[in-house]
Amino acid sequence: MTTATDYEAAALKAGRELEEASAQEILRWAADTFGKRFCVTSSMEDAVVAHLASTVLPGVDVVFLDTGYHFPETIGTRDAVAATMPVNVITLTPRLSVAEQDAEYGPRLHDRDPDLCCSLRKVEPLNRGLGGYDAWATGLRRDESPSRANTPVVAWDAKRRKVKLAPIARWTQADVDAYVQANGVLLNPLLWEGYTSVGCSPLSCTAKPGEGEAGRAGRWAGSGKTECGIHL
Repeated sequence: MTTATDYEAAALKAGRELEEASAQEILRWAADTFGKRFCVTSSMEDAVVAHLASTVLPGVDVVFLDTGYHFPETIGTRDAVAATMPVNVITLTPRLSVAEQDAEYGPRLHDRDPDLCCSLRKVEPLNRGLGGYDAWATGLRRDESPSRANTPVVAWDAKRRKVKLAPIARWTQADVDAYVQANGVLLNPLLWEGYTSVGCSPLSCTAKPGEGEAGRAGRWAGSGKTECGIHL
């Protein structure tokens, strides 16, 4: 029987051995190692990692967090991915609806305490939703922000006791753009409107970056917050 200790050792070994591997090779390792107990998470900013995973594991579970605050374009991207790609989109929701959260914590919690809001609407649902998996993949890239600069391609997620993959960690934005163009991968329409990172719709959560800014500069703009908490 494979234990969490075995998976931790395997993750650390794979992180070293697959550092120079292609994204498909990293995902193939996950598919061969974990089978259906492996999933991909997607914010539906784009479908790049979902598309990559579908080439090595058709029917792979793609987990999406519906926070209740998403742009309509994000929900539309999720629905388009589900309709056109060989993947199984699974939508997770928070325990509280937005109205229930407002009643318990007061309205606009995302403005007053964004860490708590993210914890309630993103971190807790994901932790719960990953319960049936031994490994999960994300779209983290090292070039997105200083906090992600050392992201390993395979690591041990000690908090959740699962293997965590970042198969495109070494990619640049140019690599993403080239893959999208070559494979006709779905993108969130907001990326064509000047957004460079798409999260929840309140302005305090997602804004268009200012002149000379790029990447995740528009996320929680004007605050010291840089991550929702999922990857901390």
